[in-house]
Amino acid sequence: MAKEDAEKLIVEFIRDQVEAAGAEGAVLGLSGGLDSATVAFLAARALEPDRVLLLLLPEAGVTPEEDVGDAREVASILGVKTEEIDISGVLGGYFEVLPVAGAPRVVNGNLKARVRMTILYWHANLHHRLVLGTGNRTEIMLGYSTKFGDGAADILPIAGLYKDEVRDLARRLGVPDRILDKAPTAGLWPGQTDEEELGISYDDADAILRGLEAGESREDLAEEFGTDKLALILRRIEGGRHKRELPPTPED
Repeated sequence: MAKEDAEKLIVEFIRDQVEAAGAEGAVLGLSGGLDSATVAFLAARALEPDRVLLLLLPEAGVTPEEDVGDAREVASILGVKTEEIDISGVLGGYFEVLPVAGAPRVVNGNLKARVRMTILYWHANLHHRLVLGTGNRTEIMLGYSTKFGDGAADILPIAGLYKDEVRDLARRLGVPDRILDKAPTAGLWPGQTDEEELGISYDDADAILRGLEAGESREDLAEEFGTDKLALILRRIEGGRHKRELPPTPED
């Protein structure tokens, strides 16, 4: 997708998909991060203000205040309907019946993502709208999402854009600089960042993925980026395959 065409193509895609589904509009979760802010800006260009619903879903005492503030700023700039729901109570109900104290933090983090998904779809069902996903090409290829959590959506507007392309588009759309410059995070636990969890920077991940898609040899990519980084990307691509495909059946 050419940079100069991305905004027009995605805006038309959102509008066409909503109309084709006979839906009343769109719903998306707004975290205060780059990807969700970008999709929010695109949705606001694609649909009338009363057809876009932004949901802020912080966890009290865990979600950084600056992220909540950034999400509120995006909503204010766009002037579309916004609701803010503290998910602490819902999580608390799960925590009362599940042995979360002994579970790895990624397991509890995935639970949080799935709680947010259920709230998004409740609103989508209530208002007869589509859920807009915020996954980008880099995350999707690496399987970096929570299955049936942030990976659940009706359409994926920025799935054709690598992370650096999302940032470029966001800048052109007018997403605030503070959001452009902050460290990407899924907000699954305090202090969590995408790049630390992935074990590689987005810049390197984008470059290796582009090389693989362009048919560059693994030997050349290993020489340029190192065998460890290339191996990490290949493992993630293979390990995340189940997130990109329908569940297998006996006939497969």
